[in-house]
Amino acid sequence: MPPRRARRPARPAVRRPLLRALLAAALLVCGTAAGTLYVTARAQEGGGPAVSSAASSSVSPSASASTAPGADAVAEEGSVESVAAPEADYDARLAKALVDVPVEDGAAFSVAVLDTESGAGAVYGDGRFETASIVKVDILAALLLQAQDAGRGLTAREKAYAATMIRDSDNTAATALWKAIGEAEGLDAANERFGLTESVGGDGLYWGLTRTTAADQLILLRQVFGDDDESELSGTSRTYVRRLMGQIAAGQDWGVSAAAAGGSTDSSGVGFALKNGWLPRTATGLWVINSVGRVTVEGRDHLVAVVSHGNTTKAKGIALVEAVARAGVSVVSS
Repeated sequence: MPPRRARRPARPAVRRPLLRALLAAALLVCGTAAGTLYVTARAQEGGGPAVSSAASSSVSPSASASTAPGADAVAEEGSVESVAAPEADYDARLAKALVDVPVEDGAAFSVAVLDTESGAGAVYGDGRFETASIVKVDILAALLLQAQDAGRGLTAREKAYAATMIRDSDNTAATALWKAIGEAEGLDAANERFGLTESVGGDGLYWGLTRTTAADQLILLRQVFGDDDESELSGTSRTYVRRLMGQIAAGQDWGVSAAAAGGSTDSSGVGFALKNGWLPRTATGLWVINSVGRVTVEGRDHLVAVVSHGNTTKAKGIALVEAVARAGVSVVSS
């Protein structure tokens, strides 16, 4: 492996306001395994349930009903002031839904989810996690953005690398494209334009050690699955990434796709489009297990990002991620 270079300082943590703005833009309506110790669901250290990430109105729920004397009375005949109904606190609902999800002692996770039709969204946890192979979506997005800036399409070689990198999670192809975008500097520059504020590219050729948050991954998914007015990527670029994420190789189609179980599909007949990441850490032997993508449930699209680490086995990490994805989708769909 190449020598590790000095870590660059992280950018200021401004993700929460940006995520709220992003979700607001999407808003369409208001509103045990034997021998293993388990504990109740928890977020990464320093995380914990956050304030509601569903789009908020200009008046907070607690302030929407006036406390002035006589506020509950009609001021004049035929003049009734309308009062907005309190918004649902989807973050709180998500935290409650995750209480019963079994998490191994020492493991941690975070999740961000959005119902693209209703605009309902929620986040649980705000810690940074290693990306493992989910960064391959980010690498491809950065490559496409650079190609757009240069006024060109991808070369035949770049397309071949992109296909095997996303569909088969090929690491050699990922390294080639990582170099092509300018490694961490290129990724970070693209992410700044995409709106990811809590993600930092991995040192040297260690692209799998890029660090990110579930909320940042949700923002990246909006770049891929959003519309022209909410994405830096062109329609052609977005369609290209979506198609590859919908053609994941057999055996790698686990993770957030569990939330689309039961035969639910979109208009193209595909119930999900995703990219997974899995990585055993050399120092500890514990697994990083992540999954990001779009799932279609009862004809409605949901964007889901689940990141985790500290899993004792790959299988247990997958089970955790799938349980969290199902819980997240059920909360914003209700």
